Amino acid sequence: MIEAACHCVAVRIRPARPHEAGALPAIERSAGALFASLPDLAWIAGHELTPAEFYGPLIVAGSVWVAESPDAGLVGFVAAETVLGVLHVWELAVHGAFQQRGLGRRLMTAAVDHARALGLEAVTLTTFRDVAWNAPFYESLGFEIADERTLAHRLSDILRGEVVRGLPGERRCAMRLSL
Repeated sequence: MIEAACHCVAVRIRPARPHEAGALPAIERSAGALFASLPDLAWIAGHELTPAEFYGPLIVAGSVWVAESPDAGLVGFVAAETVLGVLHVWELAVHGAFQQRGLGRRLMTAAVDHARALGLEAVTLTTFRDVAWNAPFYESLGFEIADERTLAHRLSDILRGEVVRGLPGERRCAMRLSL
C-alpha cells in the first residue's frame, strides 16, 4: 500500500528497469482515478490499462523513467518512444497519493533532457485540450498545441486511433515542444 506522505525531494527520478514494467499499470490506474471527478470523462477512471508488455521494449530502449520513493517504491512514470527524430510521450502517470507535488514535472523534465541529449528536434504527445492536468499542464512546460493543418501524419494517426478507442476527438489535441 502506498502511503500519502511524500518527501518529494527524496523521490528519485531514474530510468526504469525491465522487471518494473509490471508495476506501471497500477500507477496508471491510480493516476486515471482523477478522471472520476469529471462527470463526462469519469469512464476513463475505469478504462482498459496499457498492458505491462507495451512498456518492456520502451524500457529496454531507455525511454521510460520512474519516480521512486524510498518509502513507497514506484509512484510515477513517463513512457516515451523515439520516432522520426522526435520523442513521443505515450503516458505520464503519477499515483494519486503523490499528485500535485511536482513529480509529473520532474518526470517530463527527465524525458525532455533525454531528447535534448539525443539531439532530437522535439517532444510530442497527445492529450485533452480542456483538462487542467493535461494541455494546460504541458503548456506550463513549454509545449504548444500543434496546428491541425500542419500536424504530422504520425500524430494525426495517433489522434484518430484515440477516437476509435472512444476518446472524444473534439477534446483531444497533439502538442509539441520544439528543442
